[in-house]
Amino acid sequence: MTDSVIDLRSDTVTRPTPAMLEAMFQARVGDDVYEEDPTVRALEQEAAARFGLEAGLFCPSGTMTNQIAIKAHTEPLSEVICEQNSHIYLWEVGGIAFHSGASVALLPGNRGRLTAAQVEAAIRPVNVHYPTTSLISLENTHNRGGGSCYELSELEAIAEVARRHKIALHLDGARIFNALVATGQPAHEYGRIFDTISVCLSKGLGTPVGSVLLGSKQFIQKTKRIRKVMGGGMRQAGYLAAAGLYALENNVERLADDHRRAQQLGATLAAQSYVAEVMPVETNLVIFRLQEATPAEQFLAQLEQQGIRAASFGPQMIRFVTHLDIDDAMISRVEQALAAL
Repeated sequence: MTDSVIDLRSDTVTRPTPAMLEAMFQARVGDDVYEEDPTVRALEQEAAARFGLEAGLFCPSGTMTNQIAIKAHTEPLSEVICEQNSHIYLWEVGGIAFHSGASVALLPGNRGRLTAAQVEAAIRPVNVHYPTTSLISLENTHNRGGGSCYELSELEAIAEVARRHKIALHLDGARIFNALVATGQPAHEYGRIFDTISVCLSKGLGTPVGSVLLGSKQFIQKTKRIRKVMGGGMRQAGYLAAAGLYALENNVERLADDHRRAQQLGATLAAQSYVAEVMPVETNLVIFRLQEATPAEQFLAQLEQQGIRAASFGPQMIRFVTHLDIDDAMISRVEQALAAL
């Protein structure tokens, strides 16, 4: 392996830049459980304001913000509607059952995206035999959908269904800024559409730790108790929150570079004979399927030998993720390696 590793496994592998570290070192801090950390307050307020919502709750992870939101929106014997490959269902350790005692209605999406008609058809009628539908959860961008993005009109149609049936609408926005940059959609429109939004700071935005749950003041006040019982009460968390503030101010627009590089990789992969299919590349995720004659383990091992890391994403499926630690020279190296396999 070469000394310089190109890590395309995930955008979670990024490391803070010197400027981000300096912002962290300079942070004003206090005990956040006592609500005395000014930098945490500033991050929560800034994130909420961007999306047109009233308040925020800083947490260690997106899994925690999602699971807190689900717990606060539901009760035992209720049900969450979501897409069958949603992160909240597949990758959060069965947290919906563990934390909330809720059922899940899984719907097949188009690259992870649901329609208003699908959602409405899944809402349970009042019947003693059924759980009560209490939450609709969407994911944008959709991880298993290859970084796919919803159109704003699609989200508005689902929100109309949710309002009409008096059901809460949550967004797993782990990569929401990727969606906003790719589509040009205004962030504040999301506060009009969704009751709650989970925003991850440690993926494309490049912070070392943290996500923010956004919602109304009343809702966020309720979620503080849930965060505490889940072990998410942090003390001088402002050092981490400072990284989030820096990321919001400096690392959003540059996501377009990640998208451009991902599209470049997608085009290169599509030209290789050992690649059977490349999913449409909309943001920073590149998911592709290898021909049966090229075992995925062998493909990953060959890349590893050349200092390139990627992730298995199912039988014969591979995922590349571009991020702020990947530059154009690295993309050229990857393209050369792919062409030589």
